Amino acid sequence: MANHKSALKRAKQSEVRRLRNKNYKTRIKTAVKEVKSAIAENSLEQAEESLKRAVSIIQKTSGKSIIHRKTAIRKISRLTRSVNQLRTTENVT
Repeated sequence: MANHKSALKRAKQSEVRRLRNKNYKTRIKTAVKEVKSAIAENSLEQAEESLKRAVSIIQKTSGKSIIHRKTAIRKISRLTRSVNQLRTTENVT
């Protein structure tokens, strides 16, 4: 454990940041699961609504440098592509 006053403060700050980052990452996972479950149910409206919320959460997290910018772009791209595929399959049938 840390011995100096500054090292103790640094340890406390790191713990607070770790918990905050964990919370943001959990929010991302939950949002992605909502979109995927809406796609699995073939519910286009619900999928689009969930996608909108998920994109917002992912972009905010990326803006705070909790996840890398390119990771955020990749996640958004894959979710959007999945919703668009659902849209085209609904238009065909």
